[in-house]
Amino acid sequence: MVSIKPANSAGTEVGQPQGAPEPPTTVWALKDLLDTNTLSMKDLELVFETTDTMVEVRERPVGRVATLRGTTVVTLFYENSTRTRASFEIAAKALGADVINLAAATSSVGKGESLVDTVRTIEAVGADILVIRHPGSGAATLAARHTNASVINGGDGAHAHPTQALLDLYTMRQHVGDLEHRKVVIVGDVLHSRVARSNLWALRKAGAQVTLCGPSTLLPRSLESLPVHEGAGTCRVTSNLGEALEEADIVMALRIQRERQEQGLLPSLREYIRNYQITEERLGNANPNALVMHPGPMNEGVEISPEVAHGLRSVVREQVANGVAVRMAILFLMATARRR
Repeated sequence: MVSIKPANSAGTEVGQPQGAPEPPTTVWALKDLLDTNTLSMKDLELVFETTDTMVEVRERPVGRVATLRGTTVVTLFYENSTRTRASFEIAAKALGADVINLAAATSSVGKGESLVDTVRTIEAVGADILVIRHPGSGAATLAARHTNASVINGGDGAHAHPTQALLDLYTMRQHVGDLEHRKVVIVGDVLHSRVARSNLWALRKAGAQVTLCGPSTLLPRSLESLPVHEGAGTCRVTSNLGEALEEADIVMALRIQRERQEQGLLPSLREYIRNYQITEERLGNANPNALVMHPGPMNEGVEISPEVAHGLRSVVREQVANGVAVRMAILFLMATARRR
């Protein structure tokens, strides 16, 4: 169990000026966090164990520690973001790190600077950890290859969003415990969803039975043929929502982007609502206590009804709150690993 001493009003830890926590039970060995497919079950357990401690820190009156004093965290976002960017900034400051926020629109990117040059510049000014969001799939991987700083993928194109998946799994475990053999249904535009992909890898690692559901034009059928390893969960792909929701333990709706209709992948939003919106009536096929989740931002009235979005089954607000604690855990594990 990770243990962190509280900070006093001056920002230093009570009885431990350097803010050094007890070492975690397992060593974090990864330089970067680019996707969940690189994480072992031990890595997942370490993140969740550390998150438990961060939740306790957040619940203290001060809610801050000086553990990462001297560590510089840079957020570099080429896309707009509310939840991810804000939670990383709050997480880093809660751990005592120095935080630098960069938006591509106001950086030298506007003058034609390449991603690699930007990353090298950020490292040169002293960044220890770089959180990057980029519209291009593979951008975080490219950045990681050209810097000694640790890189956290805050979302790259339609490829991956690992910290969102980790906070989703953490929220699930808070409510249902062990995810092995639990049925998790992800509904919507799976084909273009980085959240769905990162959740799929992590959920299968945890032994869950994952069903991906949506219009056939928004489903990657290749995922049905994923190899099943010993102890890994399964993956099923279907366009039948009623069938998908049968005995579901967790239902996650994905945001439907209006440009999919413009691209001809959806006949109309009205048809999507008629066939795939998560409603109370449709949840009648799921288990009575099934959780309802959404990575946000929600299009209420499109992929999810307002009654469900704000109903008793919904844990959407918990997902947002857990995002800070999970990202505190990732920053803490990476920073302490870099100091070894």
